[in-house]
Amino acid sequence: MSRADGPNLVVRSTTCTWRVYDAGMRDASPDRRLRADDPRLDAWRAFLVAHARLSRRLDEELRAEHDLSLAEYDALVQLAQAPDRRLRMSRLASLVLLSKSGVTRLIDRLEADGFVERNQCLHDARGAEATLTRAGLDKLREAAVTHLAGIDRYFLATLPEADLAAIERGLTAVARMAGGEPDPAADEPVTVAEPDRALAPAG
Repeated sequence: MSRADGPNLVVRSTTCTWRVYDAGMRDASPDRRLRADDPRLDAWRAFLVAHARLSRRLDEELRAEHDLSLAEYDALVQLAQAPDRRLRMSRLASLVLLSKSGVTRLIDRLEADGFVERNQCLHDARGAEATLTRAGLDKLREAAVTHLAGIDRYFLATLPEADLAAIERGLTAVARMAGGEPDPAADEPVTVAEPDRALAPAG
């Protein structure tokens, strides 16, 4: 959510708070750098607000209809798309953008529900892997209906189709510039939007 605080603008999500504009910042930046009153920052503010609100809404719908968080759904998608539906814990952490301790807690919850099994790594006895179970695949198929409907309703339906390619190019460029992929050996897209066709219900 966002709120105006006098001449300031504060954007909040469930986990972070950004002060994207503060009146006192105006004179703090040299002229050669981006200024806090630069009108181009409107796009940045809109991105933060849209991302926070959309993520919250999608998470709320998954929890209400399937007792599954958005992060848990994302982990199931990544496992379903992986070879043999299994991933090393470190690789899964990088794909769902969590710390190793964070992904461990997430997998603990999914394992307790019977959606994931934790196994010893086939190629490295020191590592652990998470494997999607049949129950987890069935859960993902059910939740995908709700999740994709939300993506369509709150994102795709509000944007002109002609703008989607430009939005994708822009956000892909931002993601590449920001970097942060800890596993250079794997060049896989990160997505929470769509499990692959193999996950579609039969018929």
